Amino acid sequence: MKDFRELKVWERGHKLTLKIYKLTSGFPREEMYGLTSQMRRSCASIPTNIAEGCGRSRDTELARFMEFAIASSSELEYQLLLSHDLELIKSSDHKLLMDEVIEVKRMLISFFKKLKANC
Repeated sequence: MKDFRELKVWERGHKLTLKIYKLTSGFPREEMYGLTSQMRRSCASIPTNIAEGCGRSRDTELARFMEFAIASSSELEYQLLLSHDLELIKSSDHKLLMDEVIEVKRMLISFFKKLKANC
């Protein structure tokens, strides 16, 4: 078992989640149970899956949870694109957050590959 708080990828995912929560607080009220909720869930799922995987006893299980986190990051990528195309977020915010999601996803994939190589 690993302490998830020691992982840089968890820290980056957590910071990204805080930014998404702040961003979506400005979304229209009618999106509360739509895009706002979906973005918050997919983003929070990234550090949540890392934490849950770290609580498992084997690297194979941790790798499985990294796959879930990678999938959630892909989900968030699309939701950011959609929110930009719906003009819910500015282009500058979209670029900044998209860059962060892609970096977190890159880190997750790298970590996943290392775990799989050790299994």
